[in-house]
Amino acid sequence: MPETSGSTGRTPETNVIDFRAAEQLLAARDPRGAVKLLDSVIAAHPENTAARLLRARAIFAAAQLRPAELEFSIVLEREPDNAFAHFALARTYERQGRPDQAKRHFRLAAALDPNPQFLKAARFES
Repeated sequence: MPETSGSTGRTPETNVIDFRAAEQLLAARDPRGAVKLLDSVIAAHPENTAARLLRARAIFAAAQLRPAELEFSIVLEREPDNAFAHFALARTYERQGRPDQAKRHFRLAAALDPNPQFLKAARFES
């Protein structure tokens, strides 16, 4: 009998399949479908930062800015050196009309990773 996680009856393989399917749904521009799959993955593995980051991206893509902000913040609490999470949180702040907070996280992203997209958004010259 396959090993299951907790009372959910989910196997580790089910969680991996759901994670990969959520990646595909997000790529296919179905962020709500991705979030739905990731909710069960995160319920089974709340410590899984990769699942939380993917969920945050999906929530952002669904234009649910406050929940996206919260999810990106959880990722950054666990991985403060995650340049992409800083960049995505900055984009979230930008869309919420919070330019000072956005600027701070754009600059942190660029400092952590000299990705041209991060550097351009950081606008160090201004």
